[in-house]
Amino acid sequence: MNTTEPAVSVVVPVRNEAGNIAPLVAEIAKALEGQWPFEVVYVNDGSTDGTEAELQRLMAQHPWLRRVRHRSSCGQSSAVRSGVAVARGPIVVTIDGDGQNDPAFIPAMIRALEAGGPMMGLIAGQRVGRKASGFKKMQSRIANAVRGAVLRDGTRDTGCGLKAFRRDVFLGLPYFEGLHRFLPALVKRDGRTIGSVDVVDRPRGSGVSNYGMWDRLWVGILDLAGVWWLVRRRKRVPDIVEN
Repeated sequence: MNTTEPAVSVVVPVRNEAGNIAPLVAEIAKALEGQWPFEVVYVNDGSTDGTEAELQRLMAQHPWLRRVRHRSSCGQSSAVRSGVAVARGPIVVTIDGDGQNDPAFIPAMIRALEAGGPMMGLIAGQRVGRKASGFKKMQSRIANAVRGAVLRDGTRDTGCGLKAFRRDVFLGLPYFEGLHRFLPALVKRDGRTIGSVDVVDRPRGSGVSNYGMWDRLWVGILDLAGVWWLVRRRKRVPDIVEN
């Protein structure tokens, strides 16, 4: 039983992922038990399937499992922020709830964040061997190429849900829907360093994707313009010398 204050909080945003919850919870526990005191915070983003019942069942078995619930769906960035806001660990790891992110890579990401010292703000998972259709992989390649050219964030893949960061760094970032896709650029904007860990992509566990191309294309373009503006408009923090 995990009775100490967590050093790591794993935040899992989900909407209609009832069939993927139990296997993923077991994998997260296997990856972290005996290494760091941890908690797992699921954010139920307005699910209409059996997600809530499954979370209640599992919380009765695992004292380190917690749940935040949105009455209606507010989107992935909102779900991530809700989870980070209630997280008790100073280090937060986010992971998608569909089973495509492998929790076995979480320890390597936490160690990379710790090894980087206090100025290391984010470790981003970089997918290899991605399990997606050719069309979807083409979409991601184009989106990542455009984002990289505009923001110069030094990250080849911001779409991976596996990320490790310091809670206080995340909560200091400007919030908007779509934030989760621009974390490297915004963390660098605040003067922190970022790193990456290659992670193996897996097929979805069960169910169907909640995201499509056209429902986020134009929003993504507007978000990119907004983040570019934020990065460009950041003022340098002065070095103050006390006499």
